[in-house]
Amino acid sequence: MVYIFYFKVYICFMKNDHLYEPYSISFETLDEFPVVKTQKHFFELVYILSGSGTHCINKHSFRYGENHMFLITPQDCNVFSIETTTRFFFLRFNNIYLKRNGLQMENIQRLEFILQNANHKPGCILKNQSDKSLVRPVVEAMIREAVNRDLYDSEITQQLVNTMIVVVARNIAKYLPENVDTSSEEKIVDILNYIQSHIYESEKIRTEAISRHFGISENYLGRYFKKHCGETMQSYINHYKTTLIEHRLKHSDKRINEIVSELGFTDESHLNKFFKQQKGMSPKAFRESFHVKARS
Repeated sequence: MVYIFYFKVYICFMKNDHLYEPYSISFETLDEFPVVKTQKHFFELVYILSGSGTHCINKHSFRYGENHMFLITPQDCNVFSIETTTRFFFLRFNNIYLKRNGLQMENIQRLEFILQNANHKPGCILKNQSDKSLVRPVVEAMIREAVNRDLYDSEITQQLVNTMIVVVARNIAKYLPENVDTSSEEKIVDILNYIQSHIYESEKIRTEAISRHFGISENYLGRYFKKHCGETMQSYINHYKTTLIEHRLKHSDKRINEIVSELGFTDESHLNKFFKQQKGMSPKAFRESFHVKARS
């Protein structure tokens, strides 16, 4: 089994800050949201089936209502202040780098993309009504599978989880760097989406490859990117890769040589030099520092 279901026990569940399966699904109707005093070690997608109130995350408050969805990471401080009885649906991931085959690699990478970009603009992560309408039947289908426990329910649920991840990733792709907004030229948005989509393929995010893909000269591409994003394209790519490395060091037990292979570095020395230039410390020191802080 790759998921767990909880019925009417959400408060008890919240006292446990770990998951022991790749992901879990739960749903609950609440008039008062439980207070969580310990740090969690999992990621949550929280969907509002009905009800209203306020979601406070990292000292920022947002009104919530039916069909809203929120992403909560282990580092987030959050609470729901319920005004009218609320039906919650929770999809939790114990780790975005799952040790078991609970999710396909491309969907693990989509989860990573979601985590990399979602906190740029906190609030509901579903950006338009059509996707809210698409997500709700998926959530309701997962609940039905949980209740009925019919033949092939686990396989169907896994496909529904995969669908949810893809839809959320598509919506998160609408979050753009600070200097880019919805009024920006379509081409710069396309360039950013291209870089994000191919960040694991080093050959495809070289300047010459991007220039060739979009049919513009390398010199013009550099000037155009900096004008619209406020930083060089290489700086943007380096920052993006650095954050991906940070995620692995914080939330996985991947060895350095595994990260080297996955992110297209030539060897461990290359990755160590790159990371130290960006963060002022080695990957090993960064990982140790994070876990010391997490335990304190």
